[in-house]
Amino acid sequence: MQAIQEITQRPERPIKAIQFGEGNFLRAFIDWQIDILNEKTDFNGDVIMVQPLEHGMADMINAQNGFYTTVLRGIENGKEIEDYRKITSVRGCLNAYSQYDEYIRQADNPDLRFVFSNTTEAGIAYDPSVKADDKPQKSFPGKVTAFLYRRFRTFGGAQDKGLIFIPCELIDKNGDTLKKYVLKHAEDWGYEKEFTDWVNTACDFCNSLVDRIVPGYPRAEAEKIQNKLGYKDNLLDAAESFLFWAIEYKAKSHEDELPTGKAGLNVVWTDDMTFFRTRKVRILNGAHTMSVLAAYQTGLNTVEECMHSPLISSFMKKGLFDEIIESMDGDKNLLTSYAGDVLERFQNPYIVHLLLSISLNSTSKFKTRDLPSLLGYIEKKGELPKILPFSLAALISFYEGTEIREDALIGHRNGDEYLIKDSPDVLKKFQELYSQDYSGVAEKSAKIANAVLKMDAWWGMDLTEVKGLEKAIADDLEMIWSLGMEKAIEKVMEN
Repeated sequence: MQAIQEITQRPERPIKAIQFGEGNFLRAFIDWQIDILNEKTDFNGDVIMVQPLEHGMADMINAQNGFYTTVLRGIENGKEIEDYRKITSVRGCLNAYSQYDEYIRQADNPDLRFVFSNTTEAGIAYDPSVKADDKPQKSFPGKVTAFLYRRFRTFGGAQDKGLIFIPCELIDKNGDTLKKYVLKHAEDWGYEKEFTDWVNTACDFCNSLVDRIVPGYPRAEAEKIQNKLGYKDNLLDAAESFLFWAIEYKAKSHEDELPTGKAGLNVVWTDDMTFFRTRKVRILNGAHTMSVLAAYQTGLNTVEECMHSPLISSFMKKGLFDEIIESMDGDKNLLTSYAGDVLERFQNPYIVHLLLSISLNSTSKFKTRDLPSLLGYIEKKGELPKILPFSLAALISFYEGTEIREDALIGHRNGDEYLIKDSPDVLKKFQELYSQDYSGVAEKSAKIANAVLKMDAWWGMDLTEVKGLEKAIADDLEMIWSLGMEKAIEKVMEN
């Protein structure tokens, strides 16, 4: 069988984008979209990747001349879909450490216009130890500052040679944060005022919100897929078919240069993406956190199993449509449509999403994802919801353990151990609570509910002050520990 690089040719196109990050997500998200732009619009541009860390995938990518195949699979309108695309939009990948000179020369490219990135949530961070003459700077904002300064000097501060940054890191205000750190480094390094003026006027740092699940290389199916394709590809990249991208611009949209609408891509250019961020966090992420801890305690292990369980899927849908969406502001049609898409995505048989993986740091996740919906529902309806408080009780029950081992609290399900992973202070508090002696289930439920809800360091407030919530959580805990999780969920659904 021939290799993909032996049977594939790339049309001659200028490099219009540089991409910091060469991992699975960007290859199935950004580079996939650029490939479609080249096919369906007059974008006519390629991407050069930069490996931002010393060790990464550059050698593998260059061995295939930047070519690879995306494998998109999912559920759309109730039907399974499958799509294979040979990506030709990636020119190659530069190692910023071993190929520094070639990497920094990309700043001299007059055709360069866009900068994309995914350097993980920790990537957009300020490091005061980074210096202007490092080759390269170890931090991503440091690299960007030096790269921009080189471009500023090369083109004499020309306004039309500024760059448009659209970072994909999963932090709030990712573009604004990156710009703040670039300007901080410029100040630290004594760069002239003309440079910072140029960054402020010629460059644009857009905030963005990405939404696509990308498992990456489909190891278990790789041989079968390659036989189907008829060529060898060591960089197969599997992802769900769903894609959404919200890009928040300041002065103007850049869709004239990145014509996502003409290509039929699910991309929204907006001057305020608050609605879209809130929608994703509270519906997609919130549905996960609301459901998976209870589901795990009934014996389920994956999100797909949850969707095939009549009890858990009904529990999730009731919480999602009757409580989360009802607690939110904004266009209800957009909210319910997105929720429908989310439920279809959860049913995707090709995405193995483990409940224990989602359970990581559930206390902080509940605060961000579900607590605003719980409090918002009370504010709008003047009464407690049913599912969201129960999900908090399920969280408390999930965290039951008396032994901390290797930075995890040990829980038990049907005689088997599972690892409860969270911050040390959270694990220690739960360990203390569950190590105490209680006279019975009623006392245990009441005292643990009170102690957990009073942890304002976790929730940002003392939740015992929310009328009726403490009693509801205590009652739900007593029901869980008396009847078992499955029977307790049935009771909640009946009521």
